[in-house]
Amino acid sequence: MVLVLVLGDLHIPHRIHDLPHKFKKLLAPGKISQVLCTGNVCDRETMEYLRSIVGGAEIQVVRGDYDELPGLPSSLTVTHSNNSLRIGLIHGHQSLPLGSLDALSAIARQMDVDFLISGATHAVQAAEYDGRFFLNPGTATGAWTGAWNGSKPGFAVSTNEGVKSTGLNGDPIPSFALMDIQGTVVVTYVYQFIDGDVKVEKVEWRKPDGYGVDERVGAKTPMTPGVGSVMPQTIPSPTPMSPQNAGW
Repeated sequence: MVLVLVLGDLHIPHRIHDLPHKFKKLLAPGKISQVLCTGNVCDRETMEYLRSIVGGAEIQVVRGDYDELPGLPSSLTVTHSNNSLRIGLIHGHQSLPLGSLDALSAIARQMDVDFLISGATHAVQAAEYDGRFFLNPGTATGAWTGAWNGSKPGFAVSTNEGVKSTGLNGDPIPSFALMDIQGTVVVTYVYQFIDGDVKVEKVEWRKPDGYGVDERVGAKTPMTPGVGSVMPQTIPSPTPMSPQNAGW
């Protein structure tokens, strides 16, 4: 398996001083294969910390609307599973309205990706739409956002009953996501720091077989999350086994 850390909108030190301590304990070096960051890292020290998670290797970071570090691209595409899975990465302020699946779907089509990661809203979202998967890891620090898009901070996931939010009405909830990529199946674990504890939810997505770009358009298929499934608060070391069988 390949373990990919997805996080963003840290806003250190302008809006908050650091990640939650329990997050930093989970993100020990030697377990994560790749880091994908939606931007708004804001300082070099935090960038170096993210690199330390993958042993000093390069990380994939896009420019947020508050980033001043030079050389960051506005978007990136990474491939996995012998190029059979294309993952796009943007900050998300490019989509109007913020977090709109219609707007994000248009960006995903332009980038020709199967899976689009974005941020900007500071609220977690995981949804299948137009035959693609869309993930927003929220804000890793719980930093406040000056933008209001009508959504509540928390975890939103597409279900048969529509969008379900388990978030609260207060400040944004610190969160990040960990993706376990096995071929064209992506199991996403969403970690949230709520009331002093780390809560974890699991969502699984499989790339539709034989779908090209034109075939995917209009296929708005809802997905069902692992509602109520709370995973143990550990991150496994990379092994050929899935997290479910690797001592979670």
